Amino acid sequence: MRRGTMVLLAVVGVILLAVLFVFGSFKSAQNQLVQKDEGVKSAWSQVDVDLQRRADLIPNLVETVKGFTKEESTVFGDIANARAGLLNAHGPEAKIAANGTLDSAFGRLLALTENYPQLKSNEQFMRLQDELSGTENRISVSRRRYNEAIQDYNTFMRMFPNSIWAGILGFHENTAYFQASASSRTVPAVKF
Repeated sequence: MRRGTMVLLAVVGVILLAVLFVFGSFKSAQNQLVQKDEGVKSAWSQVDVDLQRRADLIPNLVETVKGFTKEESTVFGDIANARAGLLNAHGPEAKIAANGTLDSAFGRLLALTENYPQLKSNEQFMRLQDELSGTENRISVSRRRYNEAIQDYNTFMRMFPNSIWAGILGFHENTAYFQASASSRTVPAVKF
């Protein structure tokens, strides 16, 4: 009888240890998933701040260029529409798409400035262009950090047993990466 009780206690002890191990794994994965999800949100917040800064600089730059180029109203309308789309977008996916539209429209504005040499010598234009260049660098760094945070989150979530716990807890893969536009992959033609 004593031997049977000892075996029963040993089995119950092993089961209890296994349950504690599984519960510990679950809670650890839950805490790390929350931490990584918050890291993604924090990185997105920085991207959003930088995009807002650029959206605030663009009207000043557009007004400066407008003073020199009266006949280019379609470019200015495209920029205004793209900026409004960015400011009205909600969520990372929508803002990433709106940002691509703004990048395209803004690229046309910068190409337009090539046709007006007197604009390049304007002090206000040069200051705004420098501010915008710094902002673009900030956006680039923020995008990279955001993509790294998403990659870290997704990698952790897809690993075993975290994938099981993530499914139970309702965490899903985040696919809202910033990606290079198709036009950025085209090699520019240089002519002398």
